[in-house]
Amino acid sequence: MTIFKKAIPRRTFLRGMGATIALPLLDGMVPAFAGALDPAKPPVRLSFIYGPNGRIPKAWTPVTEGADYEMTRTLAPLAPFRSQMLVLSGLNAKAADPKGNEAGGNHARPCASFLTGVHPQPGKALGTSVDQIAAKEFGKQTQISSLEFSMESADALGKGDGAYSDAYTKTISWRSATQPLPMEDNPRKVFERLFGDTASSDPAERLRQARANRSILDSVTEGVTRLSAEIGAGDRVRLNEYLDSIRDIERRIQLAEDQSSRELPTMEKPPGVPALYSEHAKLLFDLQWLAFQGDLTRVSTFMWGMEQGEGDYREVDVKDGHHASSHHSGIPQLLENCQKIDAFHSTLFAYFLEKLRSTHEGEGTLLDHSLIVYGSGISDGMAHLHNDVPRLLVGGGMGKVKGGRHIRYQGLPASNLLLSVLDFAGLPVGEYLTSETSDATGKLDLLSL
Repeated sequence: MTIFKKAIPRRTFLRGMGATIALPLLDGMVPAFAGALDPAKPPVRLSFIYGPNGRIPKAWTPVTEGADYEMTRTLAPLAPFRSQMLVLSGLNAKAADPKGNEAGGNHARPCASFLTGVHPQPGKALGTSVDQIAAKEFGKQTQISSLEFSMESADALGKGDGAYSDAYTKTISWRSATQPLPMEDNPRKVFERLFGDTASSDPAERLRQARANRSILDSVTEGVTRLSAEIGAGDRVRLNEYLDSIRDIERRIQLAEDQSSRELPTMEKPPGVPALYSEHAKLLFDLQWLAFQGDLTRVSTFMWGMEQGEGDYREVDVKDGHHASSHHSGIPQLLENCQKIDAFHSTLFAYFLEKLRSTHEGEGTLLDHSLIVYGSGISDGMAHLHNDVPRLLVGGGMGKVKGGRHIRYQGLPASNLLLSVLDFAGLPVGEYLTSETSDATGKLDLLSL
């Protein structure tokens, strides 16, 4: 590790016309002391990833418990990350169960309660989701308190669910008990939010500035040159890789916009969204990765689609919709559709994990410094069951999580996992635990080292 007598400040930005580029943690940002070095402590990042319409249980849940569990069909794409992954079964999302004579809600309740642990009632207050509890604290140190992503537009016409409006099925993030946060599907809008000029809030002006330059990075060239002269060779390599990634993502966004300008956009996809589901997902994951790497935010949520959504899965030879296939009635073809979709999501999730694992930060990687909760509010989409819901916990959690195991619990609330995540992140669990209607009862055991 290169030690400088005068360290570069941790919060260092490259600024130019229409651009503000936050730098990742470099060795030159580690403070030097007269005596022993106290290495910089990277921040923990939290990500929550939601799959609508349930998973096929037999293709998800291993039969064997402990370290020797088998990688099922849906988990198989995640095999390279086994050592930093916990498969958690036997957790129940009881907050999603119906109460009384509520009309509908088979999809609204599991989606809305996924991060709140609160039973949703039509037209009544819900609860603050755990990502926003974290964002309230972490946002004091970052440019953006949290990012919310979805593969489907928040502006698209969603499906109501009985007495529940589509607000309950289009987001998993709730800033307060009465304020659902919209999920963003357009990569350009996210890119501009991350790297646009914070002095201007006019999206049209930001877009004009971005297109006037060959790249948003052109405006910070002088700053890059000056910084490169101050840092070591290893830091220069990491800095150039980071900036090359920004340029590549911007190029891919521009390509999607150019393609959409030549074709009539469909009602489901706004201009600028890539035609292929996989490319769209990778762009959104890349933006999360950049935001984490530059410490622009430490909290993100991501939905593979809204509840009752059908999606576009022609890449994996699924022509029927996701929600339609989840009501399979045991029909082999529909069961196969769902298993293809579940495995496809795992493959794209593995792409994100590899980006985090391959990114050096301090004494470890971004994946070492992350905690990612992955799952669904429904187990069997056919029966809308909320028992034994799919849950993964991935990432090192700053060395606090012992991965490589399948742990089976006996009917504990799935919300207890969220309490554990807050605890591992060094955040107080009281706000979530003491919620009047949360079904959380305490932190999960067996997760840590």
